[in-house]
Amino acid sequence: MSIKQPTDRITALYARLSRDDEKDGISGSIQNQRAILEKYAKDNKLPNPRFFYDDGFSGVLFNRPAFMEIMELAEQGLVANLVVKDHSRLGRNRLIVGQLLEEDFIRLNVRYIAIMDNIDTKNGISDLVPMQDLFNEWHAKNTSDKVRKVMQSKGMSGKHLTTNPPFGYMKSPDDKEQWIIDEPAAEVVKRIFDLCISGLGPTQIAKKLKAEKVMTPTEYWNSIGRKCSNPPAVPFGWVADTVSNILDKQEYCGDTVNFRTTSKSFKLKKRLERPQDEWQIFENTHPAIVDRETFALVQELRKHRRRPTKSGIVSMFSGLLYCADCGEKLYYSVTNNYKREQAYFFCSSYRKNSDICSAHYIREKVIEKLVLESMQRVLWYVQSYEKLFAQKQLENFGEQKKKELTEKRRELEKAKRRIREIDTVIQKLYEDNATGKVSDDRFATMSMSLETEQEELKTKVPELETELENAKIATEGLQRFIEKAKKVTQLTELTPELVHEFIQKIVVSKPEYKDGKRYQSVEIHYNGVGIIREPSPEEMEEYFQEHLKTKGARMTKTA
Repeated sequence: MSIKQPTDRITALYARLSRDDEKDGISGSIQNQRAILEKYAKDNKLPNPRFFYDDGFSGVLFNRPAFMEIMELAEQGLVANLVVKDHSRLGRNRLIVGQLLEEDFIRLNVRYIAIMDNIDTKNGISDLVPMQDLFNEWHAKNTSDKVRKVMQSKGMSGKHLTTNPPFGYMKSPDDKEQWIIDEPAAEVVKRIFDLCISGLGPTQIAKKLKAEKVMTPTEYWNSIGRKCSNPPAVPFGWVADTVSNILDKQEYCGDTVNFRTTSKSFKLKKRLERPQDEWQIFENTHPAIVDRETFALVQELRKHRRRPTKSGIVSMFSGLLYCADCGEKLYYSVTNNYKREQAYFFCSSYRKNSDICSAHYIREKVIEKLVLESMQRVLWYVQSYEKLFAQKQLENFGEQKKKELTEKRRELEKAKRRIREIDTVIQKLYEDNATGKVSDDRFATMSMSLETEQEELKTKVPELETELENAKIATEGLQRFIEKAKKVTQLTELTPELVHEFIQKIVVSKPEYKDGKRYQSVEIHYNGVGIIREPSPEEMEEYFQEHLKTKGARMTKTA
């Protein structure tokens, strides 16, 4: 079926310039291409010339705005001729270019002309054109490889790879490579982190910011003249994804995070997330907007996402309660009459299958009372008997744990030594096989066995290193806990910020009944220190007397 062609069909003069083409100078510029195209159309009396251009678009992709407009007009039968300066302006993907020349342009009755390459489909397509398409694609791949290597080198040196700083930062006027804090935007970032700690999720934070008419990042950048994209259709249109992206960015701690994403091919521009262990992180490269403890707390909270009930209520303890028997989380629920005093937690396993576990039912107000009383005692203990607290916590770390860590250090050194030994053994085995001392079958069996053992050890080494590092972090966590505890004065009520700053998890046992009374064990684990065993009156008295002796000795010595 032939397409009926209108009499006023146009000649599309198409120019394209990518970021890499800009390096070629003025000869490849959009203005220069336009001059060549318009002169050619005039000299050859091509009808109704109309200029289209895509500036800053790679030839590998074809979802370019101007080119897509030309193809839409061609589908309507409105394009008679498509003229480009040279064949690479059409594109650098040989498969798509080949389809355009051999199928689409023929079907749409579009005459294609590449001036500098002497290509005119009116005269047929030379057998050399597919080879030219291949070379054009190789050029794109070669350019992509060079850019990738430059970016790799830049990223490994600790420099920022992002073109624009994240919301909350701006480029320094003195050095475009450096980021400085953009105060108005930074205040919004801080607020978002504070709202997360207070118990709100990304969706709730987005709704709150929208209700308060806080400008989105795009609106703010446009307002200060940093044009990044068209203004959003809905003013103050915060969405959960925008909030989540802000909460996930370690850059707000003052760190540069490179190689967070990658692409599968130079033909595919879609960015894919890399595993976190492949990121390159350089600490303290620019001023921090959020301190590290706040950032770490938010990441921990986001691991345990707290969903509001049907009434919209979120408990400050949501995500912190665990079942002592099955280890699953306890769900939060508010009764149908929506009275907060009736809110309770129950085992999530029990909800799914009552045969797996029991309800472990406990009211929110009971948890709140227990946590408040525990925190009041613990904070008083730390502030009044700091040295005793630190001493007892280190003792609770336990002799057994210290022995285990010593054994793990030995095991780590042994594993590393064995990995080196296997390399030597395999090398010797290879030499014996080459000289005929070991048969091929024997070599294959032994080398496979050794390589399997080595791979297992290589997997084990980072696990051991992580365990030893965690033990180091535990002692550092004790000091951080003491410093935080000393800052809190007159604790009379709990807030979500305090709860998530101090509490790691709360483990709830199933209730037991004795003499008609209900008893339920609850263990409170504190961040950085775990369960805190409070000292007995005898231990406190002993510490107090020792403290008086030490103080008296110092006074005597001074006198």
